[in-house]
Amino acid sequence: MTAATSWDLFDDLHAAQGEVLRLIAGRDGRPVPQDTAGAVTAWTPAVDIYERRDAYLVMVEIPGVRAEDTEVTFQDGLLTIRGERRLATEASAEQVHRSERRHGAFRRSITLPRDVDADKIEASAQDGVLQILVPKPREIRGKRIQVRPRERRPAPAPGTAASNGS
Repeated sequence: MTAATSWDLFDDLHAAQGEVLRLIAGRDGRPVPQDTAGAVTAWTPAVDIYERRDAYLVMVEIPGVRAEDTEVTFQDGLLTIRGERRLATEASAEQVHRSERRHGAFRRSITLPRDVDADKIEASAQDGVLQILVPKPREIRGKRIQVRPRERRPAPAPGTAASNGS
């Protein structure tokens, strides 16, 4: 049985962006710093998004990123994860022969429905994976309304006040 896969143009664009950053990296293998106005990041963490009956579950791979270097916000349906992975060692203290692990600032934004329960969003990190649980609002359950037959009243006699509309 063949598994169905989906293609996402933005995944390809992120991969191309990563290759360009790698090619223009400085001589020591570190990405060339970008200004914050350009919003180009040194790396982009992988994200998986699942939908459950009661919540959305967002899993973000951020190995080596400390909890205090991570920020999660939700506003107007946009879940944003920001953070920074710092160098493991100080480059000035050791000679770097090769540096392939990406580091620096990152930002990922994910559009979710606006009607989630934003006050109950929870985030936790363990073993390099950030898990964000975004609860859906409690379902508004429909109410069944019983239809009863209307009582029949005797028709008013002709010429009475009820039949004249007065």
